[in-house]
Amino acid sequence: MTTPRARKALDGIPVYRPGKAAHSEDHKLSSNENPYAPLPGVVERASAELARMNRYPDAGMTDLYRALSDRFGLTTDHFAAGTGSVAVLFALLTAHLEDGDEIVHAWRSFEAYPIAADLTGARSVRVPLRADATHDLDAMAAAVTERTKVVLVCTPNNPTGPVVSASALADFLAAVPDHVLVVVDEAYVEFVRDPGAASGLAALAGHDNVVVLRTFSKAYGLAGLRIGYAIARPEVAISIRKATPPFAVSDLAQVAAVASLESQAALDERVEAIVQERIAMVAALRQQGWDVPDTEANFVWLPLGDDALDFAAACDPVSVRPFAGEGVRISVGTPEVNAELVSLAAAWREQHPA
Repeated sequence: MTTPRARKALDGIPVYRPGKAAHSEDHKLSSNENPYAPLPGVVERASAELARMNRYPDAGMTDLYRALSDRFGLTTDHFAAGTGSVAVLFALLTAHLEDGDEIVHAWRSFEAYPIAADLTGARSVRVPLRADATHDLDAMAAAVTERTKVVLVCTPNNPTGPVVSASALADFLAAVPDHVLVVVDEAYVEFVRDPGAASGLAALAGHDNVVVLRTFSKAYGLAGLRIGYAIARPEVAISIRKATPPFAVSDLAQVAAVASLESQAALDERVEAIVQERIAMVAALRQQGWDVPDTEANFVWLPLGDDALDFAAACDPVSVRPFAGEGVRISVGTPEVNAELVSLAAAWREQHPA
């Protein structure tokens, strides 16, 4: 019997794997979620939209784009939103890549990158990270060919944590042809404290081919509502909007995002609490003898290699994110769960001395 056949491009594409479920939400350190509840006033504002669920959401995302315009001092046509920054990336690549094109990105980096590239029919060119888990921008620039249409720069890099420096990004942009889109993925930018870190917004101000990705899933704590956005030149932003399904972002998510932008003081307080926990976690793990790369995100990376899966299993009841043969990413959670994870890591070190 003959059955319908999906595109051949799907043959080599894995299904995205979500973070492992935990015994409790507090013990889930596998998905880089914010451990705190939504910001003050957000739940109330979003809940009011539930009574309107018989109506389509605002396809033009008018209030959201106006709020982002006020926040960044750019006209509303510089923004394109979608169901999380990853969906915005998928739309961007759909709009700009075709069969035979190439997209360059670091590896290991966000696992959705090669999936998004393969779906377009383009070839994903993976450039290995340096030994310190940072982007090798010189090698990435050298990997750009006449077929390259897009380059992805994840800073801080997911899952390893380091940022790209401002000077390195400036040199990279000078080396990349102007017709190549350089996507600066800043999903974790609110957690960055390194004064020398690159700024996607600063890069966009000086280069027409830069696109900045941001999300409300991490620092703002709206992961369950799925809303993120791109900041780009208007002609690039409109291409993303064209490739995004209409009515994709619910009014619930739009209202929650706008309300979150109005709670800056509370956001700063919560983000700083997470940053301090990150600093403490890195210090404790390094004191145990772990090789922990510098991180400016809300997670840490342990380059465990072939021990990644065994370590993740030993962390039960805390769930962490293993990458088989490479390492383990551990999100920053509540202080109590972070302390539990550090104790589990110490027990592992005792049983598996370096």
